[in-house]
Amino acid sequence: MGKESTIYLAGGCFWGTEHFMKQINGVIDTEVGYANGNTENPTYQQVCSHTTGFAETVKVTYDTGVVSLKTLLNLYFMTIDPTSINRQGGDSGDQYRTGVYYADKEDLPVINAQIAELGKKYEKPIVIEVQALRNFYKAEDYHQDYLDKNVGGYCHIRPELFDIARKANAKTMYIKPDQKTLRQKLTPIQYKVTQEKGTEPPFDNEYDHEFRPGIYVDITTGEPLFVSTDKFDSGCGWPAFSKPIDKKLLVENTDTSFGMVRTEVRSSLGDAHLGHVFSDGPKDIGGIRYCINSAALKFIPKEAMAKQGYEKYLKLLEP
Repeated sequence: MGKESTIYLAGGCFWGTEHFMKQINGVIDTEVGYANGNTENPTYQQVCSHTTGFAETVKVTYDTGVVSLKTLLNLYFMTIDPTSINRQGGDSGDQYRTGVYYADKEDLPVINAQIAELGKKYEKPIVIEVQALRNFYKAEDYHQDYLDKNVGGYCHIRPELFDIARKANAKTMYIKPDQKTLRQKLTPIQYKVTQEKGTEPPFDNEYDHEFRPGIYVDITTGEPLFVSTDKFDSGCGWPAFSKPIDKKLLVENTDTSFGMVRTEVRSSLGDAHLGHVFSDGPKDIGGIRYCINSAALKFIPKEAMAKQGYEKYLKLLEP
């Protein structure tokens, strides 16, 4: 694991830019806000008035041991027209200008080098603003993770670019074994559940009543999927979670088996059947219930996480 670093990227409407950056392996956290303006604590309405000088910007926190600033910038460049001033997609105004704002001056040579390389691809001049970060104010809550909360909402970035972002720096640490290896590695019930869409008995499984602090990983790949702080007792007989660590870790499919219409949940990397997701969870924690087979998971208790390579996820267990 490398060090945690931060870069601030303005690329038009911050809804799309944030959603794009979240797809990249190595990005730890994102936050949308307003950067390098001339007032304090601006509102969205004030920023849109073109009087504050702020740019809609995404604060990107990333693990330098997993993804480099060079890679982040080159992916970001794919989402913008770097020759357009104050306009990206259908949005125009100074708040939609492109910009790279750095908090660490050691990042500047990397930024300048990548923009110089980008310039070789265009006849028009590159107009991406490169500045030291002067200020950054978090945007209103409804702007945060907007496209996660509003699926199908407005986005100026071409849909196929999100898939490119997911694959560009794809995880290599968690590799799905071949079927022969899986048969040897997994118990019969683990294989039946993950590879044949089976279901283990309710109330008679390993993690239904497991509530120690820790992390739950894909039994087939070891990829982290859920944390104990999001686990609750639903009374259904299987482990229940209010949410995954990140939605991009899961794939949801319509399941019409047994005369029912349900939403199946699979791990995106391991393509393992995990269980189903329902909208009958406790309202105070989001109203969602991920009903997951114990046989699809491996629990790593908190005290063993660092030793087993999951140290960076310990912060997810903090109150």
